Amino acid sequence: MELLKEIESIVHNILPSDTQVTKIDMEGPEVAIYTRNPKSFFENENYVAKLAFELKKRVHIRTDKTLLSEQEEAKKKILEIVPEGAEIKEIAFNPVFSEVVIESIKPGLVIGKGGETSKKITLETGWTPSIVRAPTSPSDILTGIRHHLNKNSPERKKILQSVSKKIYRPIEAKSDPWIRLTALGAFQEIGRSCILLETPQTKILLDCGLNVAAAENPYPYLDSLSFPLSDIDAVVISHAHSDHSGFLPYLFRMGYNGPVYCTAPTRDLMTLLQFDYIDVSLKEGKEPLYTEKDVKEMLKYCITREYREVTDIAPDIRMTFHNAAHILGSASIHLHIGAGQHNLVYSSDIKYGFTRLFNNIDLNYPRLETLIIESTYGKREDIQPERYISEQRLVQVVGETIQQGGNVLIPVFAVGRAQEIMLTLEDAYRRGALEGVKIYIDGMTRQASAIHTAYPEYLRKGVQRRILQNDSPFTGSMFNIVKGGTKERDELLKEGGNIILASSGMLTGGASLHYFHKMAEDPKNTLIFVGYQGEGSLGRKLQNNVKEIPITGEQGRTKGLKINLRLENIEAFSGHADYQQLTSYVRNLKPKQRRILVNHGNKVKTVEFAKTLTQKFHIPSQAPHNLDSIRLK
Repeated sequence: MELLKEIESIVHNILPSDTQVTKIDMEGPEVAIYTRNPKSFFENENYVAKLAFELKKRVHIRTDKTLLSEQEEAKKKILEIVPEGAEIKEIAFNPVFSEVVIESIKPGLVIGKGGETSKKITLETGWTPSIVRAPTSPSDILTGIRHHLNKNSPERKKILQSVSKKIYRPIEAKSDPWIRLTALGAFQEIGRSCILLETPQTKILLDCGLNVAAAENPYPYLDSLSFPLSDIDAVVISHAHSDHSGFLPYLFRMGYNGPVYCTAPTRDLMTLLQFDYIDVSLKEGKEPLYTEKDVKEMLKYCITREYREVTDIAPDIRMTFHNAAHILGSASIHLHIGAGQHNLVYSSDIKYGFTRLFNNIDLNYPRLETLIIESTYGKREDIQPERYISEQRLVQVVGETIQQGGNVLIPVFAVGRAQEIMLTLEDAYRRGALEGVKIYIDGMTRQASAIHTAYPEYLRKGVQRRILQNDSPFTGSMFNIVKGGTKERDELLKEGGNIILASSGMLTGGASLHYFHKMAEDPKNTLIFVGYQGEGSLGRKLQNNVKEIPITGEQGRTKGLKINLRLENIEAFSGHADYQQLTSYVRNLKPKQRRILVNHGNKVKTVEFAKTLTQKFHIPSQAPHNLDSIRLK
């Protein structure tokens, strides 16, 4: 690679000979520098900063393999160096990258003041610490992901080297450097989000989701592509929800073998949701699109990035994630295409308003010509009430139901809405408004909440502080985890007076559907919707006042289930911006965009919102159909 020779030249020009650099390697979009003298880098920390500035890439300093001490000896030494208060949960060695992965409840103590502890580990063992936060409650899925990545590090090394060759391959100057966008899903609809972006050099996908609420046409239009999936250079995933990432393992099943860019929380949460999709499909007697093997294959190709970290993902495209405040790790995606030729922002799902979980959404970009914006609540009437009013209403409805001996079912998306509602209920409980009430958590919510505690830096400052102080709001004494399956569920329903948070959020399957079938005919019970209900979902049908639904009863016979319970829709908990927030987002986005494409809303809302944006801001706006191709440049 010509680039590698250029990088080697820059590195050797910047670093003096006493750094004893033995090898320079490209690993995806990153540069790894191996040294026999790590101490020289600790004593001159500006070396790495200068290299990163000159190379415009993330730089890793790793010890030469000749310095690595024997693993058992290194583990013993690490336990001697790190204070017991760090609560180390696991130490795993990764010889391929000269790293030792240290998982700890308090990683700050593993790092030490000014990085002194981690530096000491390197100097005394030869291993470079990769320090990760352990969740405050056990998470099988997170443990499995970290073990899988470590176990497959030799293959991951090869994958990253292959990716770097694709990113930095030589490109030919074209007389007509066009840029084209093709809508493959979630245009004039919600679900199966997928966008193809092409230049003469590059093909990338933005999201690759399923329409979980639709029986017909649930998959993106990948069959319309006129090239094999192996020609795709990269897939960028905005966030973990299944309508944005649920189809991704199928790409690998069908021959894609390229990088997947996402934040670390997105990688972990989408894996959780993909495994759940397989599990639910099998329980319902359906053949899932992909297997656990496909999900694990996908994991090996994931390259994680932080917010506002600029990354090369193709010869002519640089990508940056920005906080979208929708769910943990969710991102709006900024693409810098060509040598400043065009800049695109794909908002994906955004929340421009108060949330107990996240800090404010990012609004500032270096450059912006085209904006792709969601419109889930894009009609003028889509105005959500003030958040505090909805929280008061939630506590009031729960109290009224509990007083008459009924149970409250809140179907939640296990990722995002569940944690938002947990924070609200926990606050009410602490204030005494729900004193003595039992709150049960069922489904994936426990695992998803545990993953939240492994990434407090992505959460609102107050929540972050509580997790760091070992006072996680997701593990409070008021929350009870349902573990026993059907029998335990039936018993807590008989007991009465309980709040149940269960996935899925649209009653399309999972634990919430079991509770609903048991609760529907008793008028003392209450069902509270706190999130969007997709077209075709049972939740949407109930919102449309369906009074009876067919279900399969005993001995496989179909019977009618009468809907007698109280039904409440309490808005403002949604992770999506409402109409006013969407227009405020466009108004305050900097710099001002030159064109807007509207997606992720039903046909009426996308078209109406596009007209509104044109009239209000005098920016050409349109609502493309699926399969439309638009030339951006």
